[in-house]
Amino acid sequence: MLDLIHTVMHLYRSKQYQVLRDGAHDLTHMESKVLSYFQRHPGATQSDCARHSGRDKAQLARLITSLRERGLLDGAPDEADRRNFRLVLTPSGEAIQRVLATQAQRLNAHAVVGLTDAEHRQLQSLLLRVKHNLDAQP
Repeated sequence: MLDLIHTVMHLYRSKQYQVLRDGAHDLTHMESKVLSYFQRHPGATQSDCARHSGRDKAQLARLITSLRERGLLDGAPDEADRRNFRLVLTPSGEAIQRVLATQAQRLNAHAVVGLTDAEHRQLQSLLLRVKHNLDAQP
């Protein structure tokens, strides 16, 4: 059964990021996750992102460098520790995040077509219970 959840999530992500691959912005899934992190945490550092994601610092450094070179992220030295940079999305990065949000809304609506309100609530409840069970596993 959890294989089906994985398949649904893979299909969802593929369709969500297809809009970026087919458009003017060729972003990978991980690049979009980095942009999303800095959208939710403007002024965070690369180290903050690494702690949050659990990703390798060197991998994140390459991703962030690429996103900065492409004009999607910008940064300024941290006042307290000038070795760190406080990163924010540029207007281009914000535009990409708006495209992804719009696509997510479309996909979310399309994914539940035909479900009644009660079925929608039940699906959400069941998925939350599965997530809770997995979170509670040692």
